[in-house]
Amino acid sequence: MKPASSLQNLNSLLSRLRMKQLQLLIALDDHKSLHKASNALAMTQSAASKSLAELEAVLDAQLFERTRAGLIPNQFGHCVIRYARLMATDLGALCEEMAQIRSGRGGRLAVGAVMGAVPELVVPAVNALHKTHPELSIDIIEDTSVHMLGLLDDGHIDLLVGRSSVSDNPAKYHYQPLSDEPLSVVVSSEHPRLRSRSVSLADLQGYRWVTYPSHMPLRAVLEREFDLAGLDLPAGAISTASTFVTVAVLRQASDTVAILPTSVARMFVDSGVLRILPVTLTSVSQTIGIVTRKGGELSPAARSFVQLLQERFGGRGAPG
Repeated sequence: MKPASSLQNLNSLLSRLRMKQLQLLIALDDHKSLHKASNALAMTQSAASKSLAELEAVLDAQLFERTRAGLIPNQFGHCVIRYARLMATDLGALCEEMAQIRSGRGGRLAVGAVMGAVPELVVPAVNALHKTHPELSIDIIEDTSVHMLGLLDDGHIDLLVGRSSVSDNPAKYHYQPLSDEPLSVVVSSEHPRLRSRSVSLADLQGYRWVTYPSHMPLRAVLEREFDLAGLDLPAGAISTASTFVTVAVLRQASDTVAILPTSVARMFVDSGVLRILPVTLTSVSQTIGIVTRKGGELSPAARSFVQLLQERFGGRGAPG
């Protein structure tokens, strides 16, 4: 924590410092002449001299030495000029980024996504958006809908590709259905193949399971499936919210079983890491959709992302 005196000095500096003074410092460093610097900034020389004197008073330090070569910054001057240039560069970047946001070309887009939405919904839309918005910075956050609705409420993400139904007050969100989220039972590609064309949960009860924490919808689905089958959840399960951990455990232990969204499972099946077992799950697939705040206005980039999702996947669900 900063000392009180430092905070007071900072507050005093922020309240008295003007950008025009910093521009003058940069111009003086470039031209080494008060006359030339004032001309460059379209100021009178007396106004420039007064502005420099005020800045030196604020900083309680002389910044330049008068020499035959002109005004030369001393050690204090070099220090202040360095930060003045940094601030000018940052403000220039700010103006450029705001211009890009207004035009829809640049800026930042933060998208929240549940696990099952990542491979076939979010990633294709992000790749398509990048082709038309190459300067756009995109953040993808994967987590549960419950957690990311909080991020959406606080403005940390622009939109969520997930579910609003898990909220205590889903009516405060706009929800546009996109796709169902079917689930698959998966094992390592090295898992011994079962002879039966159909496999039940009872057939897998002796295997070790990778499950999910109690707050995740996948955990509720798994509990419901075992309950409908008249079975207890397997003992000694490994619980994790991480897709990476789930797949890593499955890959290295051929006697381990888990459920994954089918879109995620297919991605690892295609790469030869996992295999989908012929297990029929009775739970109804949950719908994934676009969740946005009511009363909030999406940025041009977010609107473009939503449009891509609607064009590519909107036909899979009823319009919302």
